[in-house]
Amino acid sequence: MNRFTHIFVSLSRIHHSLGFGIQSPTDYLFSRMVINQNLPYYAYEWLGKNDSWVRRKLGLLYFRLANWRQPTVVIDRVGVGEYLKVGCKRASVVTDGQMVELAVLDISDDVTALMDRCDDNSVVCVENIWKQKDVWQQLCNDSRVTLSYNLYYCGILLFNSKRAKQHYKINF
Repeated sequence: MNRFTHIFVSLSRIHHSLGFGIQSPTDYLFSRMVINQNLPYYAYEWLGKNDSWVRRKLGLLYFRLANWRQPTVVIDRVGVGEYLKVGCKRASVVTDGQMVELAVLDISDDVTALMDRCDDNSVVCVENIWKQKDVWQQLCNDSRVTLSYNLYYCGILLFNSKRAKQHYKINF
């Protein structure tokens, strides 16, 4: 994905910046403090310096997610284990697991099979949702998913049975 496409996507999502339209305080804080955090973290200077700008941007998001969730096991199927391990030092990075605390995978993977192992504290990140919008929509409409964040480059699915179903589109 080139810079021109990135600029076009950012401009088309300008009215979804900085948490505009998010009414829930917890969802707003998640959007501002995890997804679109602008303050520097301790590993930003050296983490992913040789990666492409999209891979680094997504990697730093996964770093912040791991730092926020502090999982013991992280499922990584896209090769961002370095970011996840720095975000949570005690986490072991695997390609599959019995229980899902934090998972990062591609839209072409079998996400629905992984969602069977999710509980109320699970977080699933799906990359390349812009390539298969219909599959992303099916994932968002799944009865187990209560919160979804569409960041164009990736999507974040949260499972909390006590919450009302909510879908957000965010300028990332």
